Amino acid sequence: MDQNNANQNLGGNTEENEKEYQNMAALLKEEGLGLDLPKAGEIKQGTIASITPGQIMVGIGAKSEGIIGGQEFELISPDVFASLEVGQEIPVYIITPEDHHGNLLLSYVRALEAETWVEAKKLMDEDGSFTGKVIGYNRGGLLVTFNELRGFVPASQLAFSRRADINGDTPEKRFGHLMGQELSLQIIEVDQERRRLIFSERAALNESRESIRDQVIDKIEIGDVRTGRVTSLADFGAFVNINGADGLVHLSEISWDRIRHPGDALKVGQEVDVEVISIDEVKKHIGLSIRRLLPDPWQEEIKEMRVGQLVEAKITRLTKFGAFAMLENGFEGLIHISELSDEHVEHPKEVLHEDDQVTLRIIKIEPESHRIGLSLRRVESLAFADMDLKALEQELTDTDITVSTDDEQPQAEEEQPAPAADEQPQDDEEQVESEPDQAESQQD
Repeated sequence: MDQNNANQNLGGNTEENEKEYQNMAALLKEEGLGLDLPKAGEIKQGTIASITPGQIMVGIGAKSEGIIGGQEFELISPDVFASLEVGQEIPVYIITPEDHHGNLLLSYVRALEAETWVEAKKLMDEDGSFTGKVIGYNRGGLLVTFNELRGFVPASQLAFSRRADINGDTPEKRFGHLMGQELSLQIIEVDQERRRLIFSERAALNESRESIRDQVIDKIEIGDVRTGRVTSLADFGAFVNINGADGLVHLSEISWDRIRHPGDALKVGQEVDVEVISIDEVKKHIGLSIRRLLPDPWQEEIKEMRVGQLVEAKITRLTKFGAFAMLENGFEGLIHISELSDEHVEHPKEVLHEDDQVTLRIIKIEPESHRIGLSLRRVESLAFADMDLKALEQELTDTDITVSTDDEQPQAEEEQPAPAADEQPQDDEEQVESEPDQAESQQD
């Protein structure tokens, strides 16, 4: 065996050598001289023959010694390497039975990993638990060791008590304080081909969905703000998981804008901030809102509107109880059927049609419920005459046009100059002369 070249090109192309090696093994078997020759991908028990800087020689029987060198040597952690000694039995993974230098290439780390995958599968099948150490984290959860492997604990699989204390908008703020801690976990998924190993603290603590929901309901209060993740969408709203329990964000609580389906604003897996708006401890329901944490454009726009104001609008819908109209600012109001005309109306279509452009009067504003009441029949109402006049004067403030009313005429007459003092007797004389004439005419 060429040990001088053991560390050279350990990962080289060995297909031709492997074919020759297999042909030799087949030939020996035919002659009755078959040996237990190592095969690529196998795990063998071996004995450490020597340890030198950069490589470990391991005997695996059949008068064969293999090499753990190059990258495979560097993968061995310092602590593990310090524990190895000559004569110690260790498992080794056969990388290739013979490279182009004739060397049998081995891996200690791969053998440990392969054994760990087997142990993980067995532990999962038995519903067993283990203690793992947190060695890292990302946006979605924690990285935890399991023997020679590392697995992932999604945030949703952490214990309720731990999730309740998780706050912050960055992974460091949410999970940084858990670094180095040991957790009791259960394996819930093993996929060696994809190198996927998933752990659950909830499963280890036997926390059911029902028990977690009860704990969440006991701990939250109306008005609390939580960060959750959208788990599913329905026509009537979106379900958001907060600390392991699902709450419902009704369609009307997703956005201040009118949306027809939750999918117009949300997607499954999206992280959102929600406010707790209702808790039903009997039915175990949690009501959530997204829009209440967002600026309300309605409150700003409504400051420019007042009851009695005339507005231009477009009829958008007709119903049995009235008509909906879209104002120029984008808000929609209702004209109740009783506000369409002073005469009896059976259906709004007798007076209005969709897309009609009309002048309406605001008769009600409800800021909390975002409702605007409109009237068509009160557009010419005298009850709002003063308001309409003031609005007109405001519009004409910067023009040369002035508005006059009947009330101003008497004031003008009062302002006319009084007659001169020397003219007053003449008026009196004319009045005296006219009185007899009036009397005579009455007698006649």
